[in-house]
Amino acid sequence: MAEVVVYKDDCGKLVGFGEKGAKAWAKFRKAVDELAVGETLSFGWSEPRSPGYHRRFFAKLGYLFDMQEQFADIEALRAWLTVGAGECEFVPGPKGRMVAMPRSIKWAKLDQVEFESLSSKVDAFLWSAHATRFLWPHLSDQQAHEMIESLDREFS
Repeated sequence: MAEVVVYKDDCGKLVGFGEKGAKAWAKFRKAVDELAVGETLSFGWSEPRSPGYHRRFFAKLGYLFDMQEQFADIEALRAWLTVGAGECEFVPGPKGRMVAMPRSIKWAKLDQVEFESLSSKVDAFLWSAHATRFLWPHLSDQQAHEMIESLDREFS
């Protein structure tokens, strides 16, 4: 599939970014202009991920990792949060029983809109009694709730 990065130039006109982008944009524009009545053309669109939002998400994950008591590995915590947020695929495990596998959150896999959606789902999962009771089993529900409030205060 062809890919092109575009931006608005000083005149407010969309143009391809760089030499390769300019050629790809011209090719796309030509395909659109030559489209006959009844013909279709398909294209994808993504909003590049914000480096600041990405850093904030992982800083929050690190802060949570330092607060919690269940995980010895931050990647295991991230995977658990991703599954808890419902961002997973169910596949047969080694004994045939279905297990949840977290979807990738790699930079190239999710655009900004998708990453913000994941982040919101993780936040919602963190507020659940299931999550707080698991992360802090010795705390009361109120105390665990206060832990999530402190996390939110730190990153709001």
